[in-house]
Amino acid sequence: MASSPLEYLPCALPSRPLPADLDSEAVCNSFQDVLYHPDASILTTDSLWRDLFALTGSIRTFYGADKIVKIWKTLTANARPKRFKYVQKSSRTVRFGESQWIEGTFSFAIDDAPARDCTAIISLVPTADGKWQIWIFRTLIDKLQNHPSVDKLAPVSARTTDAKSILSMRTAQDEFDCAIVGAGQAGLSVAGRLQSQGVKYVLLERNAEVGDSWKTRYKSTKLHTTRESSHLPFDRTFPPHYPQYLTKDDLAQGYLDWAKKYGINVWLSTTVVSGRWHEDEKRWTLNLVRNEERKSITVTHLVMALGAGCQIPTMPTYPGIERFRGTVVHSANYTSAEGWEGKHGIVVGTANTAHDVAEDMVAANMASVTMVQRSPTYVLPAEYYTKVQNLSYNPEIPTEVADQMNMTNPLALSRHLSMLMLNEMAKAEPDRFDALEAAGFKVIRYGDLIYQVFDRFGGHYMDVGASAKIAKGLIKIKSDALPLQYTEDGLKFTDGADIRADFIVFATGFVGSMKVAIHDILGSDVAERIEDFWGINEEGEIKGAFKPSGYPNLWMHGGTCVHARYMSKFIALQIRAALDGTPLPVATE
Repeated sequence: MASSPLEYLPCALPSRPLPADLDSEAVCNSFQDVLYHPDASILTTDSLWRDLFALTGSIRTFYGADKIVKIWKTLTANARPKRFKYVQKSSRTVRFGESQWIEGTFSFAIDDAPARDCTAIISLVPTADGKWQIWIFRTLIDKLQNHPSVDKLAPVSARTTDAKSILSMRTAQDEFDCAIVGAGQAGLSVAGRLQSQGVKYVLLERNAEVGDSWKTRYKSTKLHTTRESSHLPFDRTFPPHYPQYLTKDDLAQGYLDWAKKYGINVWLSTTVVSGRWHEDEKRWTLNLVRNEERKSITVTHLVMALGAGCQIPTMPTYPGIERFRGTVVHSANYTSAEGWEGKHGIVVGTANTAHDVAEDMVAANMASVTMVQRSPTYVLPAEYYTKVQNLSYNPEIPTEVADQMNMTNPLALSRHLSMLMLNEMAKAEPDRFDALEAAGFKVIRYGDLIYQVFDRFGGHYMDVGASAKIAKGLIKIKSDALPLQYTEDGLKFTDGADIRADFIVFATGFVGSMKVAIHDILGSDVAERIEDFWGINEEGEIKGAFKPSGYPNLWMHGGTCVHARYMSKFIALQIRAALDGTPLPVATE
């Protein structure tokens, strides 16, 4: 497995046990005044500070007490944070095996423009002499003081005073504060957040209906993560009558209902053909095709929410395809295996989509189903991940609270925690992985989910049933050689083997960087100046997403359902502040 920058960043779980007579409320209260002027003595030497737009104007993680104190003094000299106040009864005790700590939440404010209310979360560990030190320090912007909460939006029916403004926004206009390209979970989330801030926006969707970005996928598409983690902002988009693992049709219906509920201003059947930035006017011109008619609009800000991998397929080529008498498709164009009963199928790839397609083929009673594995694959049983998700994403905890608990931690820490929990579960069930290996599947049983999601952007399998079919021989594995060329009846491999196929599906992924799609729409000058989209940088943060992209007034948004929902609030706050003429100051150090 390739390495991630997170492996080399200094982060370790604490090992000292908590005292038996712990009063976490009193301990957290005692840090209220300390936060004004922290020094190295109140931080562990290996402490981490992650800031989400409160002080850095970006997403940054700093490592080590001396570095944190230096950066804190530099940034607070200008921002002058005030009114640190402990949020009573916010303390909680956290235990992961032998690692234990307590956490407490504080509110604070920055009155300099843009005036903003913020949150600080500290994770505290005991010292050998009975004192307490900050191990993890998190700060984040909550809201702009002169604007409503970005976490709340009343449904259209409850906002009768807004009826005229919603109607005017929906009419054919040419000028907007912001345009969002793509009405999947990322685009919808940003649109709703912008609406909460009174931003005049338009959401541009190439499909004919909200939710079609999911509905048009292959027939058996479903999330491998839980319903409770998959909501859009402001409400529980998927009530309990929805299944635990949402299908593509569930997602499409939930998104459509949500968009109607909140009166989202979306232009359907609209494709962005090209765009141009006007430096003198500080605005974009976008050239569109809307309902088969050409149209241009001007916008101040542009958010690209183009989906996982931008849906630009990557597919290996092998000689001899003209001889092959069967059908070859990329998974992007795959719908189902219906109608292939009694035929032979090959799936190239072993990540989530490949397993789904192979299961489809088995369900369609194909004569044989073979998965071609080109590299070892991390297999994570879905019930393991569900067990972890259910700790915070459940009906008892508000979604915005769960997001703050999970999404503000440094990724280096999230990596340690996920590996600790998930790999312990895998160690307790060796037989299920032994069975995969016996079937020829090269399995990574003790993997790194953070690497898979944030660095590789996929490539793993969240097991919702296909592994058992592999172990039983219903899905055969070819992992000892690579495809060499097509034959009339299938594929020949580098070891000389021939595998018969009538239907070959390449589940080989998509272009991971949004720069490719941005190049096609906005040109090479824009694409060359922006940061790569996704992957991990040297500080342990996601590249390109959610923060200034490197090009004026251009933003990139995407990722998992959780990222789409939670990080959209920060994009909206940055845009609102900029439109007010008081953009969040971005730290250069």
